[in-house]
Order: sequence, then C-alpha cells, then structure tokens
Amino acid sequence: QVQLVESGGGLVQPGGSLTLSCSASGSGFSIYVMAWYRQAPGTQRELVATITGSGITNYAESVKGRFTISRDRPGNTVLLQMNSLKPEDTAVYYCNVASGRGIAWGQGTQVTVST
Repeated sequence: QVQLVESGGGLVQPGGSLTLSCSASGSGFSIYVMAWYRQAPGTQRELVATITGSGITNYAESVKGRFTISRDRPGNTVLLQMNSLKPEDTAVYYCNVASGRGIAWGQGTQVTVST
C-alpha cells in the first residue's frame, strides 16, 4: 500500500502564494501519475493538475498560468506551487497517486484564500 503525506495548506490573502507537498512512502513500486484534486464545500472533487513520470503536465483551465505542478528527482514527492490565489481556490486539496499498487489518496489539506 502506498502511503501519502500532504503538507503546506493554510490561510492566505487573495493574490498570495502557497506550496503544497505530497510525499509517497513505500518501496518496490513504480509511480505512473501524480495529481492534485480539490473539493470545495458542496461541490464535487475536481482535478487541478497532473504530472506523469516523464514530466508531462496538465492543468485545469481555472488554474492555468497560476499553478505549477512538479516532482522531485526520485519522483516520490509532488509539489503544487500556487500563485495569484483567489477566493474561489478555497478548498481541501488532495494528492492522488497512480502506481503499480493502484490508486492512493492523501488525507487532504485545507487551503483558504480570504482577507
């Protein structure tokens, strides 16, 4: 089983920045795709960004140009750099990993964008 640990959420003012981090623990498996999702109260969970093992990225239209997803060299940690944050970015952000052991989800980290 792949275990995911997230960090980096918090309260930030509109226009500010935050970086989320998600580390996958375990050994003996290959990670194929790492992704970030988010879920605001009363809404469905939505895809924010993905990154493949070869570094190909994909973003939701709502975050293009503001968010950047990246992976570290070993490939077990995924970051989400969030700039120019807006109140509508407020949500619980979840890390998601597709690996040789299936799909794993992080516990979620709250991001609140407010004055």
